[in-house]
This record gives sequence, C-alpha cells and structure tokens, in this order.
Amino acid sequence: VQLQASGGGLVQAGGSLRLSCVRSGSIFRINAMHWYRQAPGNERELVASITAGRGTEYADSVKGRFTISRDSAKNTVYLQMNSLEPEDTAVYYCSEEIQRTEWSALQWYWGQGTLVTVSS
Repeated sequence: VQLQASGGGLVQAGGSLRLSCVRSGSIFRINAMHWYRQAPGNERELVASITAGRGTEYADSVKGRFTISRDSAKNTVYLQMNSLEPEDTAVYYCSEEIQRTEWSALQWYWGQGTLVTVSS
C-alpha cells in the first residue's frame, strides 16, 4: 500500500487549496483517513479525520475553513482548505488506518507530505 499526497503550493492569505491523497495497493478495509500537518519547529498535529462509524472531525483551528472528503471509487481522500492563514503553513501528510486482509491487524500508512505555504 502506498499513499501519494499532492496539491500543496504557495497561496496568499485568504486563498484556497485542495490537497489530494491517492492510495494504491489492495486492501480489505479502511478504518480511518487523516490529514496531519507539521510546521517548522512544531510537532505533527492532526488536522482532520474521517473515521468509520464516527464521521468527520477537525482540529479547532481549522473548523469552518477545512473540509475532508473521500472518493472511494478513486481511492482518494481530499482536504479542501479555504480562508487560508499564514499559520496554516506546514507540510501536510495524509495517513490511513488500513486492514490489508481479513485476518490482519490495522496498520498505519503515511504519504510523503506536501508543502503548503501561505503568504501574508
């Protein structure tokens, strides 16, 4: 299983970006999909999640501005980011909790990260 994140870039404050994370490889089921971010000098923080049986969840700092969604047919999870602020500047990582086969345990997989830079 591999996750490939894309969509980062340079945007002015108030602008928008949409991140994508495409999964390749066969799986049995997905328990959850997440977007994390890590700014320079900071720890990695959870931004948004889609969890089976719980729906979507967001960090307080992005509620009302970011939306996580999925397209199962395309094996893709998105992060729509609106009203971007300089504080949103970070490397964004996608991750998924995946059960590879009916008999295997859940494992975490991570994408390579995509840089989002918001200028003031």
